[in-house]
Amino acid sequence: MPTSSTQLPALDSINSTQQPNSSIYLFSKFIHPDKELYTEFYNLWVALMVVNAVIFLGGVVLNSLALYVFCFRTKTKTTSVIYTINLIVTDLLVGFSLPVRIIMFYSAGDCLNCSLVHIFGYFVNMYCSILFLTCICVDRYLAIVQAEASRKWRNPTCAKGICVFIWIFATVVTFSILTMAIQFAACCLSKILVLMVCEYFFPLIIIIFFTTRIMCALSKPSLMHQSRERRMRAVQLLITVLIIFMICFTPFHVRQVAISINPDMPHDVSLLVYHVTVTLSSLNSCMDPIVYCFVTNNFQSTMKNIFRKTEPEQTSVDILGMNKNSKGS
Repeated sequence: MPTSSTQLPALDSINSTQQPNSSIYLFSKFIHPDKELYTEFYNLWVALMVVNAVIFLGGVVLNSLALYVFCFRTKTKTTSVIYTINLIVTDLLVGFSLPVRIIMFYSAGDCLNCSLVHIFGYFVNMYCSILFLTCICVDRYLAIVQAEASRKWRNPTCAKGICVFIWIFATVVTFSILTMAIQFAACCLSKILVLMVCEYFFPLIIIIFFTTRIMCALSKPSLMHQSRERRMRAVQLLITVLIIFMICFTPFHVRQVAISINPDMPHDVSLLVYHVTVTLSSLNSCMDPIVYCFVTNNFQSTMKNIFRKTEPEQTSVDILGMNKNSKGS
């Protein structure tokens, strides 16, 4: 991910004369530091810094409020709420990493290890966001289409275990693959591709599959006993997640695949596309709050009451995750 600490021009000059096929040289094709963009495309660097500042402010404010609502104003911690809380945490970490980029750019420009730590942290948080969004989509499908069959799996204890597994999985896979990609030149490209398949393309296939399944299933008469609001919220949530994937995550990973296929892509093109797509990947921290609106039935009203401070505290209810259906509905 973006960082300001690696001096890529120096690395390129060294590798071009001494080790043209070294792993650092190959790895540098996937990762371009902010300092390089600042030097070669100053106006674009300024524009992206402004955009990142807006993303930081918007993402931190929205996700902080959402974290308060789901942790302190939502008494029923259903599986969807648990996945959402973890998603909020990852979005906050992504948001807080944005000013770190600027700090590192001005204070740690020569520190390669600092650069790699920042890259690692950004990758972990981005892929955790992807996996938690995937969990929310699968949970929607189980709650609507397989409500009875999945009852024993859709409980807070199981959801917490899955969240712990996701954090560990994303951390271990990202660390091991990035480390191997740096140390071993021969497998650098393949290791980066493995990371993208495990933590992006596979979740994307799952989301598309379950989105299609749930949209087809909701048209069946057997599910018409569920309220129209509940069914519409499920569809809106899945479509929103799919849109977030297309806008935020897909451009960056398409660029990485293009570099894997064509490592000799012109440097200027690779540099520009990298930083633009990385900025888009950060945008998900501002777009994910749209998903929160479909997780609970009164998330929006609760947010309004926080600012009004005139009405008594309300409890958000996960109408998509609850399996109770009244006769009236």
